[in-house]
Amino acid sequence: QVQLVESGGGLVQAGGSLRLSCAASGRTASSYNMGWFRQAPGNPGKEREFVAAISWGGGSTTYADSVKGRFTISRDNAKNTVYLQMNSLKPEDTAVYYCAADRYSRGSAYYNYNYWGQGTQVTVSS
Repeated sequence: QVQLVESGGGLVQAGGSLRLSCAASGRTASSYNMGWFRQAPGNPGKEREFVAAISWGGGSTTYADSVKGRFTISRDNAKNTVYLQMNSLKPEDTAVYYCAADRYSRGSAYYNYNYWGQGTQVTVSS
């Protein structure tokens, strides 16, 4: 199993930047595929929206069209940490951002990930 803890969220003006971190604990945490998802306020029943994903070795990354060119996912397996660098933020990026992990599955479908963090709030003001 793996435990995930997100950090780095906050309030930022449109056009600004934030870097989210996801610290993974567990003996084999570095061997998990990782993803970032988000859920906008006022839509608790809506499924979590895919943002970005990275393979366990870091060699393969995938992004949602809405964040391509603005967000970058990366990982440091020596620190068991995955990052999401978010630049040129827009008000529509406002959401709770969740880190997710899975030993075998990867990609954009939230139901493929078995492990989730508690989320970190990102608010972008206009």
